[in-house]
Amino acid sequence: MDARAIIYGLRQGERPSADQIRWFANGLASGAVTDAQAGAFAMAVCLNGLGEAGRVAMTEAMRDTGDVLAWDLPGPVADKHSTGGVGDVVSLLLAPILAEAGLYVPMISGRGLGHTGGTLDKLEAIPGFQVDLSEEAFRKVVGEVGCAIVSASGDLAPADKRLYAIRDVTGTVESIDLITASILSKKLAAGLDALVLDVKAGSGAFMASEEDAVALARALVKTANDAGCRTSALITDMDQPLASSVGNAVEVDAVLTALRGEGEQRLCDVTVALCGEVLNLASVAASAAEGEGTARAILSDGRAAERFARMVAAQGGGDALGTAALEPAPVQRAVLARSDGVVSAINGRLLGQTVVELGGGRMRDGDQVDPRVGLSGVPKIGRRVETGEPLAMVHAADAAAADRAMAQVAAAIKIVDASAESPALIRKRIGP
Repeated sequence: MDARAIIYGLRQGERPSADQIRWFANGLASGAVTDAQAGAFAMAVCLNGLGEAGRVAMTEAMRDTGDVLAWDLPGPVADKHSTGGVGDVVSLLLAPILAEAGLYVPMISGRGLGHTGGTLDKLEAIPGFQVDLSEEAFRKVVGEVGCAIVSASGDLAPADKRLYAIRDVTGTVESIDLITASILSKKLAAGLDALVLDVKAGSGAFMASEEDAVALARALVKTANDAGCRTSALITDMDQPLASSVGNAVEVDAVLTALRGEGEQRLCDVTVALCGEVLNLASVAASAAEGEGTARAILSDGRAAERFARMVAAQGGGDALGTAALEPAPVQRAVLARSDGVVSAINGRLLGQTVVELGGGRMRDGDQVDPRVGLSGVPKIGRRVETGEPLAMVHAADAAAADRAMAQVAAAIKIVDASAESPALIRKRIGP
């Protein structure tokens, strides 16, 4: 086959065959396809699309360019994927809940991307926690504990790793076909029986509009099911941070609070809803509602906390895990309300970017992350405040950084002299 012919056909509006897509994916992994050809392919897909069959073919082809894990375990293998948001620590709660319910959760996660936090960066705020495990160690933790959260190896969907880097510099990231294939090629390489997708919509999400979020969710759900993995999706709100903390150590602290049975309602409700979906998809629960009941009980009675502690210990984080283990930022300052009123809107993207600028994320590839910095006590939409009342706490490495962050946080939180209601937490369900 010939890369030029495939690109030309795409440019003319023709849909490539499954064999052509597989050849191209293998060429990405081997280097037979040049960067220029990969960029032209991505642009042609952006303009004309692959179609539903092409999405499935692209997903499976990129998955099969690397290792595909197979499991021999006495229970279903499942996972969850979020499209990214602010204050989103669901993975750290969901994995131990599902493991306690009898599932096995080999969670392959990523680092922060843009204004959104990364699960691996959060876990590395725990002293000693190791996310880079060998496949043998990964399998051992999953088999013994029931869950592990690790980084992807270089042998997982290498075609996607190369194409993603090219999309990033050629302005072709937004294609739903390519987003779908990128997400699912890595998730399906983990050998899953069931998958739930948390697709965010709102000011703190990559998909700001609900219409775009629904389109992506439908593409992901249809493609994953057609590729043989039982999958559903929830469209969840990201018009405000999910947890009231944004940053790495402060978000882990929010997780510990939830594991003690004192978690924020929005965070716990989203976690339980996603768990219910997975337990139903994996046939452990007769319905999502029954699964939610199981998940809520596990979270509230301490079993999830015990399972989380076992996972942390198995991945090098030690036996004792509490707030005292998380290093605090040296400068902590309160952002005060400038007027009386009600919180009516929160710019989640600006809050996320503020944490990045504090050092809690990466401005460029290779930057070191400061796990101590971030925001806590961020209010929810609908809360009434008075002038001078603390709106949020800035955790910074130095006074100058704290001053800059305080101004941005104040700008991100809109206060009006009127009532305001918090938006619906779960907007839609997209089923198989």
